[in-house]
Amino acid sequence: MSSEKKVGPWRVTGSRDVFENPWIAITDHKVIHPAGTPGEYGVVHFKNLAIGVLPVDENGMVPLVGQHRFPHDKYSWELPEGGGTLGVDPLVAAQRELVEETGLTAKQWAPLCEFDISNSVTDERAVCFIAWELSQGAASPEPSEALTVKKIFFKDLLEMVISGEISDSLTIVMTLTAHAKALRGALPEPISAALLAGGERK
Repeated sequence: MSSEKKVGPWRVTGSRDVFENPWIAITDHKVIHPAGTPGEYGVVHFKNLAIGVLPVDENGMVPLVGQHRFPHDKYSWELPEGGGTLGVDPLVAAQRELVEETGLTAKQWAPLCEFDISNSVTDERAVCFIAWELSQGAASPEPSEALTVKKIFFKDLLEMVISGEISDSLTIVMTLTAHAKALRGALPEPISAALLAGGERK
C-alpha cells in the first residue's frame, strides 16, 4: 500500500525528519511537483505561535522594544512580541509578553490581525492584538534577553515603517493594519483617534 499523499497539487512520496529542537522541527519531503517533475521540499515547523501586541495609550504613544536579533546580526526596534504555546489561548500569551517586555498591563484588548509569516518554507503563523487603557509596572524579561524600551508616537512608528527604518515583519503588519483600521473606523473610537492624532516626529 502506497504512503503517497496529496498536498494540494503536490504529491508527497516520502518524508523524513532531519532536525528538531525545542522551538522548531525540519522535515524533508520527497515530492512530485505540480508540473510532474520529482523534487524535494524542506519545511520548517514552528512549535509556537508568533505573538504580537500593539499597546497604545490615550495620547497615541506606543512602546518599542529594542534588541539585537541573532539571525540577522543587527539591532531591531519592534513592538512587543514573543512566542505562544500552540493550543493555548493566544491572548494569554500576548498579555504575558506585554508585561515581560515592557511592564505594561492593559484593561482592554482586541484582535488586530493574523497572518502567515513566511509561507514558502515555514508554517509559522502570527496572532496579534491591540491593547489600550494601559498601566505601567515593572518589566521582567527572560534572562536571555537584553531589551531597551522607548515610547514614541504612533505617527512616528508609522513613518519608521514606511521609510524602512523598521524591518520586523510583525511590527510592520501590526502598524499598517492598525492605521488602516483606524482610518476605516474599524477600531474603538478613542483608539482610532489616539492612533491618528499624536505628536510629530522630532
